[in-house]
Parts: sequence; C-alpha cells; structure tokens
Amino acid sequence: MDSRCLFRVTGAALAATALLVPGCSAGSSDGSGGNSAASTNGRAGGTAAPLEALPEAVPEELKPYYAQRPRWRSCGLADFECATLKAPLDYDKPERGKDVSLAVARQRARDRTNRIGSLLVNPGGPGGSAIEFVQQQASQAYPPEVTERYDLVGVDPRGVARSEPVKCLTDERMDAHTAVDQTPDSREEVEKLVASYKSFAKGCERRSGDVLGHVSTVDSARDMDMVRAVLGDRRLNYVGASYGTFLGATYAGLFPQRSGRLVLDGAMDPSLSALQLNRDQTRGFETAFRAFAKDCVKRASCPLGTGDADSAGERMSELLRRIDERPLRTDTDRRLTESLATTGVVQSMYDEGAWPGLREALKSAREGDGTPLLELADQYNERGPDGSYGNIMYANSAVNCLDLPPAFSGPEDAEKAVASFEKASPVFGRGFAWAALSCTYWQREPTGEPHRVVAKGAPPMIVTGTTRDPATPYAWAEGLAGQLAPARLLTYDGDGHTAYLRAGDCVNRVIDTYLLRGTVPARDTTCD
Repeated sequence: MDSRCLFRVTGAALAATALLVPGCSAGSSDGSGGNSAASTNGRAGGTAAPLEALPEAVPEELKPYYAQRPRWRSCGLADFECATLKAPLDYDKPERGKDVSLAVARQRARDRTNRIGSLLVNPGGPGGSAIEFVQQQASQAYPPEVTERYDLVGVDPRGVARSEPVKCLTDERMDAHTAVDQTPDSREEVEKLVASYKSFAKGCERRSGDVLGHVSTVDSARDMDMVRAVLGDRRLNYVGASYGTFLGATYAGLFPQRSGRLVLDGAMDPSLSALQLNRDQTRGFETAFRAFAKDCVKRASCPLGTGDADSAGERMSELLRRIDERPLRTDTDRRLTESLATTGVVQSMYDEGAWPGLREALKSAREGDGTPLLELADQYNERGPDGSYGNIMYANSAVNCLDLPPAFSGPEDAEKAVASFEKASPVFGRGFAWAALSCTYWQREPTGEPHRVVAKGAPPMIVTGTTRDPATPYAWAEGLAGQLAPARLLTYDGDGHTAYLRAGDCVNRVIDTYLLRGTVPARDTTCD
C-alpha cells in the first residue's frame, strides 16, 4: 500500500480510518531528522515561513465565478439538494477559460427563522468524498441543534469523487499495485517496488489530464471561498476532520477576513516536511498498535499471545514476516501479501471499536486464512466486492504529491531512512519508510512547501487533538494551535482518530457551543 498518506474519517458514528502521507517532503534525506514535538517547538508552531493571505477584494476576473447561481435539484436522501459549480482550472490564469466542475450537496437548516448560515464539512483524505460523508453520516451524526440552524454542506474537492475525479490505473493493475512488496529484501524487490510507483504515477498523468496539476490544497481552499460566496455567506463556517484540518487551516491563512467558526478536528501541522509527517505518523501508528496490544494480551483468546505490548509487537512482526515469505490463501483468487496484511491492520487502528474484528482477523491469519485481513485492506483501499476501486487512493496521491516536495530523491534515501522509521515503529517502520518513496516519481512538480498558518485577523477557532491518535499525532495539534493566532486547543485524552462526535460529551459540548454561539473556552481545555 503506497498511499500511506490518507487522513480521512469514515464509518459508522464517524469512526475514523486513515492512511499515511504517500511520501512527500523536504527534510534530510539521510533519515536522521527529529520528531514533530521538537520541530514544532511545542505550541510555538515551527520556523517555516507563514502562508500569506490573499487580497481581501475578489479579483475582477474571478467575479463571474463568485456570482454563479446554482441550479439545485433533489438528490440522494429526500431532504438533500445538489448542484454543480464551475471554478477556474488555474486561479493564476483564469482568463484561459479552462474550468473544473465542483459537485455540491446540502441539507437545508430546519429552523429557517434562526438559521446561522452554511456549515461546510470535509471528512479528510485527501480524497474523501464530502458529499458521501455529509449525506450518509454527518446528517445523522450531527446533533439536531446544529442541523436545525445550519445548512449542512458537502463539496467534493477538485480531483475527488464527483468533482473531476483523478484516475490512474485499471482495477486489475490496482490490485497488483496494492499487493506489491513494500518491505523489499533484495535489489530485485526494490526494483519491482520502484517500477510499481512509476507505473502508478504515469497512469495518473495519462488518465487524468490537466486537472492533475491543479488539485492542491490551496486550489481547494480557494474553491471553498468561491462556494461560500455562491451560498450567500459572508464568512465560512467549517468543520474539517483529519486532512480536512489542513484544508480548513489553509483557508483561514488565505482568507482570515472571511473565516467564520472553524473546527479543525484531528489536526495536521502544515509546518512539517513530508519526511517529518511520514515518520511522525509511523510513530503514531506504533502508539495505536501498542494500545491495541495492551488490551489484547489481557484476553485469553488474544492471537498475539500473553505478556506485554513488546512481546505482542514481536509476534505481530513475525506474522507479517511469515506472510511476506508465503502469502496467505483467501476465499478469493487473490492472496494476502504482507502489504495487504499491513493495510488490514492499519485499517483497524483508528477506532478502538475495530479492535475485536482485528483480533478475529489476526486469529484467522495465524491459522492460514487471510480472508478477514484482506477484507479490511479492501475497505481501506475502497475496493468494492466487484473488484472496482473508488477514487480515494488516486486523489490522495495527486493532492499530497503537489502539496509538498517528496520525502526522498530515490531508493537509496529510503534505505537510509529505514532505521529511523523502525525506531519510530518496530512493527510498521520498514514498510512505512518505503511507502514514503512514492511521490518521488510523480509526473507534476510540487506547488507547495512546508509553511506556518497564522490567520491573523480571523475570529477564534478550535483545534482538537487526541493524545493517542495514530494518523494525526497529538504534537501536530499542538503545532497547529501554536501557529494559529486565534486558536484554542481542545485535547481529548484517549484513543482513536479525531474526537468530535466520537469522544464523548465533553468534546461535543465544547464544539457544539462554539458552532451555535461562537464562543470558545477561556483557555485550552482537556477532556478524557
């Protein structure tokens, strides 16, 4: 699984799953770098250059986009309506006349008299469909007090799902790509992995067209401002989870004067390089696995045996090594490779509610049946029962590889970095280090760099972090909150990815009060 860079929220009751950043960044190529807590200087927010705000006035050439009148039609659930908007392919050269189509869905506020405005929601990714999320999950999970007073809005970012989706491989070739060995033990295996990354990148370039160079987070943040205007809102109100926090923070940095009530849940730190992000996430997955292992070994039926988290980790690593040597049979014509097995474990790390299923899947794997782990991997990769893949893995790479320079210049750099990744995670480190190589072969030059987001002049906002979050480590929330001048840090002391609507009344009460009244806590707050 090469796109270990996916930060998304999916599943019932907003249970979260996530992938890693598919290798993106500057930073030392020898793998010696530091951890995020040191690089972000705690709440100081790092030393990267700040993201500069755009001029407050809308440029003349963009005004026709801002003045669009959407044609709404009933769609999906009975009380949702959808529309399609146009945005310039290239915001720097809109006069060229090339546009992209943006899909929008909304559920109107039930209390029209006391309506606050629109509330845009993004589930993360990059690559997660905001429309699917808002229709299938958020509309039921958000408290009625919020949905009564806000129009709940989902916009699929450019390159995602219904908005000019990026395409890369046939389903058959994607099967091979997700199964390729990501812990190469020989020069031949390194060459096969590199060939798979190159084929993936070339496929995206060949099948996606001009949109591939214009799906950055900055592009999508500018789209959100246009959508805000079309919806008739003076300020943008927004809840972003996981990668959605990066998108929301980017909006606040570009448009602080038009930012409204922003909730950034499961925060990313935009001041970090791709190498730092990848290694920090590796450490986060290790933290989550150890929490799972500590719970598992207390149970008589634990497939990782008895003892402590260290011994459980050793047995997990040994199981993955055996699968690497001899992939497991499944009830399909596909074998469970080590990469797919790792993906299945990763899929279960984002919410403690998935731990019982993972225990059963590991038990089956130890008995020689890889079917349950393969099913978990397919969920993660958005592979349907018919063998077809969704767009999320393609969009994920396309956005990440534009947003930051690649972590490594070649396989030699990845090999040098393996030791530091294995130190961060004995279980996942080697595979995650090689996964960070994928953007090295991208066909488009990156348009972004690590940066701080200050958002001076924006109103107060809330940044949340979970102390044992696998995909967005807590230090990232500290880093982002330290950069954002008007932010309050809301800490959830617990397990799992993100906090809002899954971590209990304390977190929900703080965020709901903010969304409904605009008030933030007097100081940083911790819930457990």
